[in-house]
Order: sequence, then C-alpha cells, then structure tokens
Amino acid sequence: MNEAFSSRTARSVPQSVSAAGPFCEDGLVPRSPVSVEIRSGPWDLAAIESFLDSAVIPLRLATQGSSWPLVQSLWFLFDGSALWCCTQRDSVVAKRLRKTPQCAFEIAADAPPYRGVRGRGIAALDPEPAADLLERLIARYLAGRDSSLAAWLRARVADEVAIRIDTLAVTSWDYSARMKRPSTA
Repeated sequence: MNEAFSSRTARSVPQSVSAAGPFCEDGLVPRSPVSVEIRSGPWDLAAIESFLDSAVIPLRLATQGSSWPLVQSLWFLFDGSALWCCTQRDSVVAKRLRKTPQCAFEIAADAPPYRGVRGRGIAALDPEPAADLLERLIARYLAGRDSSLAAWLRARVADEVAIRIDTLAVTSWDYSARMKRPSTA
C-alpha cells in the first residue's frame, strides 16, 4: 500500500504526485503552494484536522457544469493539507473537475449538534494513487473490508482516479453549545 495512506499519522501526499504539483490526465494544472487557509469559525487547524480525521461521513463536493453546479457525495481522507477522494475516470464529477478544477465542499453530519467544515479548493485528478487510496477509503468507511460493496469497488479499481483537493480555504462551525438540551434536575 502507498506510504501516504498506510498510516493516519503520516501526513504526506502519494509519491506519484510530484513536487511540481499534481496533474489532470489531459494536462498540467497550474498550482499555487499547498496550504490550508482558515477563513473563519471557532476551530483552529488542529481542531479542523481532528474533525476531518474522525468524521466518517461523505464529503459533499460541488462542481461546476456547463450551466448549473452539482453536488456529489464522496468518501474522503484528509492528509493535513489536502482532501482526497476517488471516483471513476469517466464519472460526471471527474469530467467536471477536468474542465473546471475549482470546487467547493462541505463535511458535516445531518444530525445535531450541527458542526463541520466547508470551503473551497482546487482539484486535480491522478490515476496513480487511486488503488491505494481506494483501499484506505474502504477501510475507513466500510465496517468489513470483505463486504460485497468492497468487492464491487475493488473490481472497478482500474478505472478509478484519485481526486486531490488542495489550496484549501475553510470555514468551521460548531453549534454544540447552543444545541445542548437544558438539564432537568
């Protein structure tokens, strides 16, 4: 398995992504330095990383189409500077990101207390780390690695691409304190 995804403490990108920056399958994508900019919210970077590491919920990814944006739900991992997802090479999300790599995302549960991280970034597609990333996503999101869904996903791995979303600008929110129920003592 790729070193980048073999340990949650290893916060590095896959070796297939060069220092010059990741690329789309159809050409280079101009990249600015990798960073996480906190725009607003109650959480510092450590709290955001903790939430992203522990939140086993899909990322909602907004991509731009020819006339309307679309939101897709994808499993994700966070490596300290980028969000990583997998999708099929010819999926709608991959086609949209090839055309327009700017995207937005939200990671938040549907049940109270409402809290989460949302923001924007620049996506790049890379087929090289997809197989290793898919294994990490299966381990994170599926209770049993040998489920029928895991087998189905693995059978399609040849057509998977990794999505790396970096140059992140994020906002956090946490309504836990105001959503606590009053104690009845």
